[in-house]
Amino acid sequence: MQLLSPFLVYFLVALPAAAAGGSNGNNASVFEVLPQYGLPSGLLPDAVASYSLDAEGRFVVELDRSSCYVQFGSYLVYYARRITGTLKVGSIRDLEGIQVQRLFLWFGVDEIKVDLPPSDYIYFEVGWITKRLPIDDFRNVHSCQDRTTYGARVQRLFPEPVYEIEELITGDVHVTLQK
Repeated sequence: MQLLSPFLVYFLVALPAAAAGGSNGNNASVFEVLPQYGLPSGLLPDAVASYSLDAEGRFVVELDRSSCYVQFGSYLVYYARRITGTLKVGSIRDLEGIQVQRLFLWFGVDEIKVDLPPSDYIYFEVGWITKRLPIDDFRNVHSCQDRTTYGARVQRLFPEPVYEIEELITGDVHVTLQK
């Protein structure tokens, strides 16, 4: 039996690991990098296809789908295909690509932060509003759901006729009650 060349072994083992891990220099997955900054790994969904992180903490996360919805307690969170921000110890700033829904309205999340030393809470800043949530909701990585899963939920909650409106921020279709 012929032995595999070291060159071939590299491409069979290292290349797939690098593609899944990202390009931050040490091939750690994004779910391993977040805890290094004091943040829970469940901030991002399981649909991460790739990410990059530069020396200043600027990052880009690419999902393997056009949109992703995850339920955290009573909050529905939307993840765009591309998520960007600046990763610092205890926070993600200048965040783009994550939104939270409250009462049929979608709000962009500007910053996510935790207490240092760690506490039982994580904080989401949306404009001038800061919402404190249990950090345990974000310890595990969650799976993406598609828009139709939550559209069916809305129709069960509000059986009255609804019409669709185009939500300008995400480009997704959302519903509102008829007058």
